[in-house]
Amino acid sequence: MAVILLFVQLEKFQWFLKPEMLLYGGHGRLPLLTQRGFSSQGQNPSLKAAKVKLRTRLLVTLLFGGSLLGCCWYVYLEKEQKLRRHRIEQLKKVALGQGTFSLLDHTGRRRTKQDFLGSWVLLYFGFTHCPDICPDELEKMSAVVATLDQDPALPQVQPLFITVDPERDDVPALAHYVKDFHPRLIGLTGTAEEVKHAGRDYRVYATPGPKDEDGDYIVDHTILIYLISPDGLFLDYYNRMKDQEHITESIRNHIKTYKL
Repeated sequence: MAVILLFVQLEKFQWFLKPEMLLYGGHGRLPLLTQRGFSSQGQNPSLKAAKVKLRTRLLVTLLFGGSLLGCCWYVYLEKEQKLRRHRIEQLKKVALGQGTFSLLDHTGRRRTKQDFLGSWVLLYFGFTHCPDICPDELEKMSAVVATLDQDPALPQVQPLFITVDPERDDVPALAHYVKDFHPRLIGLTGTAEEVKHAGRDYRVYATPGPKDEDGDYIVDHTILIYLISPDGLFLDYYNRMKDQEHITESIRNHIKTYKL
């Protein structure tokens, strides 16, 4: 495409370099006296040869420049693709998310990891009594999913929320909580052992803090958003420092370069 555009521009430039354009300045005819003067003198052969040589040099320069730019762009894209594939292979070796889970969703339905195979998943571990961090991260995750939904060329991304506080986050609590975020967000809970097993598969750290006089407590836990590919494997992660735009663009690139 770049070479074709260069040919078009060159044609325009050659037209501008035509003798009549150089002599007339791009306007119709010269005054009569000037025309007679030129017609009586004739065109200098050396001037004509110089113009042809100039146009040839311009053609070679533009073709060489266009080819060089095209090669540089191709090399850049190949390098980016290679780095992305290398990163994906390295992440797969981490062995995160290669197990399974069996939990209850916020409607009381039993869900396993197999239910989400074939879909892109954004997964976050948190708890409903979290005062600020969990709501902020879930809002960010919901905004990312909503942005990706606007691109009809991309498949839907399924947001998941797994509690790290099953003692308080039962099915009704999750049903009430997920209403504040993306409409497709699914909340998952279960027994203490089931929740611990799901978190262990993603190396999630979660430890309840001391209870206050009202029996309330904070759970210290891993703060990451996980990207899961349609084959159910961990593909990437995003910490609190990654904003909505960065995560959206990262997921978009993963989807475009993904091969099942």
